[in-house]
Amino acid sequence: MSDILTIADLKDLARRRVPKMFFDYADSGAWTESTYRANEEDFQKIKFRQRVLVDMSNRSLESTMIGQKVSMPVALAPTGLTGMQHADGEMLAAQAAEEFGVPFTLSTMSICSIEDVASVTKKPFWFQLYVLRDKDFVLNLIDRAKAAKCSALVLTLDLQVLGQRHKDVRNGLSAPPKMTLANIANIAVRPGWWMGMAGTKRRTFRNIVGHAKGVGDVASLSSWTTEQFDPHLSWKDVAWIKERWGGKLILKGILDKEDALLAANTGADAIIVSNHGGRQLDGASSSIMALEEIADAVGDRIEVHMDGGIRSGQDVLKALCLGAKGTYIGRPFLYGLGALGKEGVTKALEIIRKEMDITLALCGKRLVTDMGRDQLRR
Repeated sequence: MSDILTIADLKDLARRRVPKMFFDYADSGAWTESTYRANEEDFQKIKFRQRVLVDMSNRSLESTMIGQKVSMPVALAPTGLTGMQHADGEMLAAQAAEEFGVPFTLSTMSICSIEDVASVTKKPFWFQLYVLRDKDFVLNLIDRAKAAKCSALVLTLDLQVLGQRHKDVRNGLSAPPKMTLANIANIAVRPGWWMGMAGTKRRTFRNIVGHAKGVGDVASLSSWTTEQFDPHLSWKDVAWIKERWGGKLILKGILDKEDALLAANTGADAIIVSNHGGRQLDGASSSIMALEEIADAVGDRIEVHMDGGIRSGQDVLKALCLGAKGTYIGRPFLYGLGALGKEGVTKALEIIRKEMDITLALCGKRLVTDMGRDQLRR
């Protein structure tokens, strides 16, 4: 653990410990992956102002996201197949986030179910919803999240049509993995992973199997999921989802100012500036480059969050300076999970916290909530 200093270190370790099919799923973008790369690279273009001889004592990273106190303005993003990076992955990540004092967001396409995560946590977590064609199933998902006392619903807007990720197609991605000779050979040299999987019953999409009509096993699940993403989803759907949910609502997948203005009219509590980690529209803007214009347009009407490309505490601070009130990490915590399980998720959060704290001091600020555009060199 003492040799792990960066998120990149966790990524390297995860690459060695997680089967290629699932590591590639986490570490890929659509088509040429240009937007996936831009999400990371565009952060490097943003520079801080270094300040000296100011009081740097008693610093604090505490803030709030949608009114919820957080130890730092970072949430764990909803990520599909998290439980295939490490056995019981969603449950372990949720526990790590709870202990750290940051929100955990469970994906609809998780391996561990809403009920699984609720059984091992003491505080409310957030739930991410995909609106699928089977509306009875969607309503049931919302009701299950309410029953689990989830404190926010994150509605994803940018997956009406599934973007193609070439790595997933070439790997024949499935959960559990198809036992081809190539997959067997790849899994065999990762004993920690397969022994963990052998010891859990959670190896498929447990929010879906046994809950959706006609989906009782893995074979029926495959055909169901390919048909379920709903191209008819529109802004009018937000209203009935908001009414059914009745709690805090966050809209994820805003990348354009016009859409941000429409989102602000829905009565939602926050939006997430996001391009789905570069996994949908390849060639779209990076999230960080879209953030400032959107924050300027609607930041006084709705809370603005940001997701995509964050690999360090400095990236978090840059997003805050450009108008975000909160940020999300997906791949960083997945790398930690794949590398070291729950301990690795905690390590990823510790790395980001330390980088935020030191950078905050060197920028001449004591409170993370004081970071603004005046801390950037324009």
